[in-house]
Amino acid sequence: MEFLYEYGLFLAKTVTFVIAIAAVIGLIVANSSKGRVGRKGHLELTDLRDQLDEHQDVIRHQLLSDEELKQLKQEEKKKAKQAKKDAKQKAKEAKKKGAAEDISEQEVQGRIFVLKFNGSVDAHEVESLREEVTAILSVADTDHDEVLLKLESGGGVVHGYGLAASQLDRIKKAGLTLTVVVDKVAASGGYMMACLADKLYCAPFAIIGSIGVIAQIPNFHRLLKKHDIDFEQVTAGEYKRTLTMFGENTDQARDKFKNELNEVHGLFKDFVQRYRPELDLAKVATGEHWFGIQAHELGLVDELATSDELLMQHCLDDKEIHEVRYVIRKKLSEKVAENVTSSLARVAANWSQKLRYWQQ
Repeated sequence: MEFLYEYGLFLAKTVTFVIAIAAVIGLIVANSSKGRVGRKGHLELTDLRDQLDEHQDVIRHQLLSDEELKQLKQEEKKKAKQAKKDAKQKAKEAKKKGAAEDISEQEVQGRIFVLKFNGSVDAHEVESLREEVTAILSVADTDHDEVLLKLESGGGVVHGYGLAASQLDRIKKAGLTLTVVVDKVAASGGYMMACLADKLYCAPFAIIGSIGVIAQIPNFHRLLKKHDIDFEQVTAGEYKRTLTMFGENTDQARDKFKNELNEVHGLFKDFVQRYRPELDLAKVATGEHWFGIQAHELGLVDELATSDELLMQHCLDDKEIHEVRYVIRKKLSEKVAENVTSSLARVAANWSQKLRYWQQ
């Protein structure tokens, strides 16, 4: 058993070393692509109602007999015919009441445009979000259409999530209803985005909140001093640089840095209060997070529901449901780096679980 434990530790160290190398390679690849201009992608539109209909057809063919399927199709034809007849009748009645001449014979049910935002720490997904929002705004009918955002994010850099929130604000300014649903997590910058919703839903055990700001930085000054290594930094402006990784940090620099964090926190709280004025900020803006059930009680979300429940309800309401996705093309080197990193992360996670098992 001791041999297995030692062998597991050796493998864990090896995997950690390889992951570190992969991370360096990833940074090099990322830096090499920073100066690239005109990075293009393409827009994808998926009819989610068609997907649901296909699934229903598969299940029906497995569960129903030929006679039952035939009867079901006849009933659906009758319903479709009756719906068309009712729509024409309503159109005629509307014209008699002085409606516009070009009124459609089909009753307008409205469309649901579905967006997904799985945010990372640097919020680079905003590149796709801005394209998706622009595409929707170019065709949406503000009287009937809505936007539903499936949001997943634990937060990240202030400027990145600030821009992402601004993209959602474009939807609201255009007069479209914005619904946000969180299945797993919307914390910190993720909640900053979520609170713009006209209606905010989350799953019962989703992680919500974390209205706070954090910054951390290692300092190697004592290590450099121990090895007689000098570090020089020249700045113009009293607060051009506060805390540093290699120089000696002062209490004055620490106080200034903390004041800057408090200013950001104040802006964050003001932003949340603007869109959810009923919240007790003294209670919820402490940096804590809550599970969905608790978040609902605190007023951080409006209702408890998953994205699947909402989409199914829209299907029952006979609304068109289109998922809009902007896919950015990636270099082969970027794809390879992502695949290697994700593979190594999975290996590390598996070995971590095995080590805990052996130690027990």
